[in-house]
Amino acid sequence: MTTRKNSGTTTTPAKRQRTTSGAASERRDHLVKLAAELFARKGFQATTVREIADEAGILSGSLYHHFDSKETIVDEVLSTFLDDLIARYRAAVDTSSDARTVLSEMVRIGFGTLEPHRAAITVMQNDWNYLRQFERFNYLVKAEDEVEQIWVTQIKAGQAAGLFRSDVDPKLTYRMIRDTIWVAVRWFRPGGRLNTTGLAEHYITVLFDGLATGERTTQKG
Repeated sequence: MTTRKNSGTTTTPAKRQRTTSGAASERRDHLVKLAAELFARKGFQATTVREIADEAGILSGSLYHHFDSKETIVDEVLSTFLDDLIARYRAAVDTSSDARTVLSEMVRIGFGTLEPHRAAITVMQNDWNYLRQFERFNYLVKAEDEVEQIWVTQIKAGQAAGLFRSDVDPKLTYRMIRDTIWVAVRWFRPGGRLNTTGLAEHYITVLFDGLATGERTTQKG
């Protein structure tokens, strides 16, 4: 292997290539984050390649050195989020046989994504119907179905074990939980009174222990 000396240091071609690749990867990740924020703020359809390039301080043509289209960028944003979410849900299921413990952990996982995946969650809420019409985004529906199946299976398991009420609909219950978590991205602000851990624990308390004290008062008519 040939080497080249420069200012007293020896750099191999392989090392130079790794350095270049590492810098390119960091640059690509930076562009994805910038684009994700624009998609979340303006909407995917309304955001142009030029706006992404302007935000990054580069020419539009330079952006195409990293991505062939803005669809490729949003694809990376959404698939990264869903892969992370589903992997964590699967791990939660695998590490406990108690349905209540699993559901509690999945609630924590869901709220825990509000900060690192805020842009992706916002894009999914705002541009879901638009993106799902394209074949390349078929995985969105498949991921949604898998997530629903994971939750519904655990709710049914809890009912069968006598942990949860048998008179509630598992699918409807899941959708109410799902909407509560994901809609929170619209009002949750980091640095507020509660962080995502606090939000999750509060929700778990309400979910399993309810709002009522168990004591009924009789109102006189």
